[in-house]
Amino acid sequence: MGDMTSAASLRRLPSLAGPLPVFDPDAAPPDPDLLFAEWLAAAVDAGVVEPHAMTLSTVDPSGRPTARVLILKYLDAGHWAFASGSESRKGKELANTPWAALTFYWPSLGRQVRVRGLVSVANAEDSAADFMARSAGARGVGLLGNQSEPVASLAERDRALDASTELAIAEPAHVAPGWTVYRLEADEVEFWQGEERRRHVRLVYTRAGDGWRRGLLWP
Repeated sequence: MGDMTSAASLRRLPSLAGPLPVFDPDAAPPDPDLLFAEWLAAAVDAGVVEPHAMTLSTVDPSGRPTARVLILKYLDAGHWAFASGSESRKGKELANTPWAALTFYWPSLGRQVRVRGLVSVANAEDSAADFMARSAGARGVGLLGNQSEPVASLAERDRALDASTELAIAEPAHVAPGWTVYRLEADEVEFWQGEERRRHVRLVYTRAGDGWRRGLLWP
């Protein structure tokens, strides 16, 4: 079995194989929320698995970045929402540096959406409603409140999760302390459409007052 991580092996893997959709930036709407809705619908129609999954990037106090994949809860008037416990690594990093980036990638369409902006905390009612809408298993994880902390074994994990999931089922209105919906207010949104010949189209929206300024970027 060859080394799949060698440069030669990785170079042989397909990339932007196509056929890929054509994107005309001149026909794009004036608001990036509208274009994202169009692209998300196209991803759903194309059968992309978890098209609302995104990479959230944050930084720790020393400026070292951390990235992880989670789910977009909603997009409303330029605010991109996601949820987590405030004591998680991402919660602590956002409390220290409330700036973040989001990245969506839909490989079968050759599309990326990149978002940057300031993150704020939603009100307690919205955070509680989000938590109670989660499955019992997901609420059980949230009730533990120790995301990203070391665990001695999978058996210890399972014992704790069994107990917290039972609590979630028995008390469906019980909300984990610190459960938080975060809202990233975008000041930059880029739509990246790949092209087989690498003549990629990159359209960036930059916030300008109450509206948006649009421009193209080199591939």
